Amino acid sequence: MTKDSCPCTYPCEKHDTCKACVAYHRSRGEFPACFFSSEAEKSYDRSFKKLCEDRKV
Repeated sequence: MTKDSCPCTYPCEKHDTCKACVAYHRSRGEFPACFFSSEAEKSYDRSFKKLCEDRKV
């Protein structure tokens, strides 16, 4: 993924460094923006519950 294709709307130095991004969010008990649809990402809710809602699971 590149900075131009990353769906995250939050300005972050981890754009284009997927490994660092996933590790960072995992350490916080959450999921990175690229796991969510564009619409769900806007909520900034990175919880497992939100991920399931977004994916209709």
